[in-house]
Amino acid sequence: MKPYFRILAFTCFIACLFIARLSYLQLFTDKYALNAANTSIKKQYIIPQRGVIFDRTGKILVGNQPSFEISFTQSLMKPDFDTLSFCNLVGMSKDQFIRRIKEVQSEKNYLKFLPATFIKDLSREDIAGIQERIFKYPAFSIESRPQRKYEINTSGNLLGYTNQVSPDYIKRDSTYYLPGDIAGMTGVERSYEKPLRGTKGIKYIQKDIRLRNIGPYKGGKLDEPVLPGKDLTLTIDYDLQKMAEEMLVNKHGAIVALDPNNGEILALASGPDIDPNLFTSAEKNKNLYRLQTDTLYENRPTFDRSLQAAYPPGSIFKLLTALAGMQMGVFDEKTVFPCAGGFNYKGLKIKGHGGAVPLIPSIRVSSNCYFSHAYLAIVNKYPNDPSRGVDEWKEIMNSFGVGVFLNNDLAVGAKGRIPTGKYYENRQKYLNHGKEQKNWNPLSTGAVFNGMGQGDILLTPLQMANFVAAIANKGWYITPHIVKLIDGKANPDARFKVKHRTLIDPKHFLPVLEGMEQVVLAGTARGLKSNDFTQMAKTGTAQVPQGKDNSIFVLIAPADKPKIVVAAVMEHAGFGATWAGPAATVIAEKYITGELKRDYLYKKMVNSSFMPEYKRQWISNLKRKGLYVNPKSDSVQIKKTTDSIKAQKTTTESQK
Repeated sequence: MKPYFRILAFTCFIACLFIARLSYLQLFTDKYALNAANTSIKKQYIIPQRGVIFDRTGKILVGNQPSFEISFTQSLMKPDFDTLSFCNLVGMSKDQFIRRIKEVQSEKNYLKFLPATFIKDLSREDIAGIQERIFKYPAFSIESRPQRKYEINTSGNLLGYTNQVSPDYIKRDSTYYLPGDIAGMTGVERSYEKPLRGTKGIKYIQKDIRLRNIGPYKGGKLDEPVLPGKDLTLTIDYDLQKMAEEMLVNKHGAIVALDPNNGEILALASGPDIDPNLFTSAEKNKNLYRLQTDTLYENRPTFDRSLQAAYPPGSIFKLLTALAGMQMGVFDEKTVFPCAGGFNYKGLKIKGHGGAVPLIPSIRVSSNCYFSHAYLAIVNKYPNDPSRGVDEWKEIMNSFGVGVFLNNDLAVGAKGRIPTGKYYENRQKYLNHGKEQKNWNPLSTGAVFNGMGQGDILLTPLQMANFVAAIANKGWYITPHIVKLIDGKANPDARFKVKHRTLIDPKHFLPVLEGMEQVVLAGTARGLKSNDFTQMAKTGTAQVPQGKDNSIFVLIAPADKPKIVVAAVMEHAGFGATWAGPAATVIAEKYITGELKRDYLYKKMVNSSFMPEYKRQWISNLKRKGLYVNPKSDSVQIKKTTDSIKAQKTTTESQK
């Protein structure tokens, strides 16, 4: 065969393949018949109910309730559409109608053949008078969408909220989301969006030449069933959660409780708290804006302090200093450092008490002197190379889950800060006016303060609870997590079944645990001793530049067989044992005994307020910035200062 005929035959063969494939697609499949833009067959989505959220005891925290909206499909708009009549029906003016139509048409991903949300968040009462006459306006239809119903009035940050997806959100999962769809934006609603949302159902509706429904396409054989979202059972005990939230009223801070045996989060409270019902009202977006911009007295209610706030841990960090020093071999539990009236070394003085005593008594009285010397020993392990000692210490710290992200199932989080040797080399270089110095000075750089949890250490409350859980377990922890069951079955996430081992030999935990027990029996937390259960604890009073010290407290209970670990932080409250301590111990008491026996501690926390201190700091900060004017009333001052701050932000953003 000549080459010409070969080429011709091959071309004809390819053409036949194309024709056969095209015929198959058009005659024997529904691919093109079911195109959403086809004028005779329409795809109708059925929105599934979101999964219900329970606490660990089966209490419903978040359910669903019906919500209605009116959708608009431009392709169904008739030339003789009666705008005024429709406006009277839905209760809007003609100008509002025109403006809303333009807004809908300007949205990204808008298609004139697909329905788009025109009016949302309508109740049964709102829709009752509309549904009887809306058939006169084919371009508009009533859609039913499930809306969240919160059965509680606390824990807004923990649970999160749902809202309509933005164009950017749709881009992240365009195979599922369409304009007007709802998705989780924060909290559990966000981190477990996929199991909670379910799977949309699809119905194919056949229409006549006037676009009226004439029944399901092919008798509904091609329809896809709707699958409701999966229910979640949280690890949270809502009785503990509510108690923690109540003790944080009029306070900034956080309370975190964990089960050290499995990493389950029993309470995750942040103050100020948010009522999640604000996320479901008709004023939802206004409420969200108000919450997100509430910086008065640094309230910031949408900032989850239990997960996002990184604090100097203060004296609770001395537990890790002790463990690291013993593991690195620079001292042991019998080592005694010179402590005559506090830390006094090469001209640097740090106030303290406790005297020249070994490790366990130093933990009991929380000796600043002992743990400052201990950290110097860590830094100086390798002569003339302090960075090497700090980096070895940092690696040990990271093994406790501090200074790193915990890789859990929570929507937000911070890794805090554990500095490296390079961090101090750069600081020494700055102090030397640009001259590098590898053998940097731990005194002049401030590194020595790390030993007692000040200096450059920053931890989140969740990290505090987690490292104490590792101490309770003598060297291991399971990643803290918030979901226990998904659709009644154990959370399958493999991350929450692994025991993470620290770099500390188990034998070194014994003196630290004994020291923590002494803190409650005869030390800085002896006033919180209970007759009903044993505790091991550590107080923390962290100095901060803004004002009064932060009150911090961690505990393990019971001492012989730990069931709960609690970490509490109260911003600018004072001594650890005075404020954070009572909050932590009553949480442990309620969980272990099933009741609140020391009611006076609980009432002390509930009835106290630190708002005057926050207000004082707020005003002081405004004066420093030159924004404060003596007010005629607080409300006038609040408005003036808020407007000034907003104006500054606007100017800064425009410059950017």
